[in-house]
Amino acid sequence: MTITSRFDTVSPLDSRFYGGDQALYKALHPYLSASAATKYQARVEGALALALADLGIADKTAANAIASAADRITPQEVADEETRTRHDVRALVNVIRAHVPDEARRFVHLGATSYDIVDTANALRYRECVERVLVPTIAVLIAKCISIAEAEAETPQIGRTHGRHAEPVTFGFAMAEYVARLGDRLEQLRLSARRLPGKLSGAVGAFNALALLAGDPRALERRFLGSLGLHAAPVSTQIVPPEGWTDLAHACISALGVMANLADDMRQLQRSEIGEVAESFAPDQVGSSTMPHKRNPVSFENVKSIWKAMAPRMLTTYMDQISEHQRDLTNSASQRFLGEILAATAYAAGRLATSLDGMRVDRDRLKANLAMSRGTIAAEPLYVLLAKYGHPDAHEAVRRLTLEAERGGRTLLEVATLDTDLREYLKRLGPDERRILERPEEYRGLATQVARDVASTWRERLKGVLPE
Repeated sequence: MTITSRFDTVSPLDSRFYGGDQALYKALHPYLSASAATKYQARVEGALALALADLGIADKTAANAIASAADRITPQEVADEETRTRHDVRALVNVIRAHVPDEARRFVHLGATSYDIVDTANALRYRECVERVLVPTIAVLIAKCISIAEAEAETPQIGRTHGRHAEPVTFGFAMAEYVARLGDRLEQLRLSARRLPGKLSGAVGAFNALALLAGDPRALERRFLGSLGLHAAPVSTQIVPPEGWTDLAHACISALGVMANLADDMRQLQRSEIGEVAESFAPDQVGSSTMPHKRNPVSFENVKSIWKAMAPRMLTTYMDQISEHQRDLTNSASQRFLGEILAATAYAAGRLATSLDGMRVDRDRLKANLAMSRGTIAAEPLYVLLAKYGHPDAHEAVRRLTLEAERGGRTLLEVATLDTDLREYLKRLGPDERRILERPEEYRGLATQVARDVASTWRERLKGVLPE
C-alpha cells in the first residue's frame, strides 16, 4: 500500500506540522525528505565519477554519462530496485548503471563504500538545508525580537525572579536577552553545518580500494569533496566521525531550547492576572470546545511542546557516537531521524516569529503590575546607597525596614525617612539618588541602553542573512 495523503502517516511531524504547512513543506522537502536523500546520494555518485575522470581513472565521456544519469533517476526506481537487493545504496548503483552505456557501468561507485555516499550526501543536504532554510527562518525570528526590543526599549516592566517581583527592567531589555541568545545559537548552527565532513576512504576508512586506483587516494578524496563544497575528516572509518551529527543536533536542540524559553515567558505573561502581552486571535478561532470565552496562548505553548518532543532525541544522537571498531549498524535506524530535528527547528522558529509578529504589548498592564511593587522595589537601591555612604550593615537594616513597611502598609522610603539611625546617611544622597528612591519605577539601570545596543548589533549582523 502506498501513502497518498499526509493523514496516512504515523508521525505528527508529517501529518500536522511539516505536512500541514505548505510553505514549510515546500522549503524543506528538497533537503529532508526520503526523496531528497536519494537525489543527494545520486548527486554524490555523479560527483565521484567526475572526480575519477579528473584524475584520469575514468573516461571523461563515461563520467559525464554517469553524472547525467544520476541527475535523472527517480527515488521510485531506487525503491523498486531495493525490494530486490534489500540494500539501498546498491539499489541506487544498479539504477544508475541501468541508465548509462555498457562501457561506463564499471565506473559507477568504483572504489567507494556505501557510507562514502550516504554520509557525504547527508553532510551536503543538511548543510544546504541549514544555510537555505533554517538560518533565514531563525534570522526572521531574531528580526521580530529586535523590532520589539527597539520599540519597547523604554517600556517599564517589573523584572521577575523565581516568579516573584524583583527589580524594574524594560520589556525591550527582556526581549534583547532572546535576541542575543538566538543570535548565538544561529551562529552555532551555521558553524556546525559548515563543519560537517564527507568521506571517500572506503570500507574501513583506510583507502584500501582507492589505493588500487589512485596514486594519491587522499588527493582523490579532496577533489571529490571539494567539488561538493565539503571537506574530509582527518580520519574516517566506514563512516565519518559522528560528532559532526552530534554538534548539528545540539545546535538545533539548544536553539529550540531558547525558543521554548521565549515562548514560555510570553505564555506566562498572558496569564489572566498578569496580562502584559496578548497573542493574536483570529475572528473565527476557538479557544475551547466548552468555554466560548477562552483565548489561549496556543502558539507559544506549541513551540514549547515541540521542544519537549525533540529535546530527548539529543540522547539518541549521543548514543550514535558509539560504533564498534570500524563501524556497526546500530545507528542505521536512529540516525535517520536527525532530519526531523532540523524540520522541527524550522517549524518552531517560523511559528514563533508569526506569533511575535501578531503579539500585542499592553503597556497599561505593564505599568500597573510594576506599581504593585512600587513600595518595595526601592530595597536594593536603598541598601546599596546606604552601604555606599558608610552604613556598616545596610542589607540587614533595609531587610528589617521592608518587614516594617509591609506590616504598616507604608512605602519603604516612608519608613526609612522616619528611622533616626538612617538620617545621617540619607542626608548624603544626591538629587539623582534620592529620585530613584522616590520614583523606584525608574530604577532600571542600563536596561534601555542594553536593549538598544543588542538590537543594533544584531540588526547589523543579520545583514545578508535575512531573506529578501
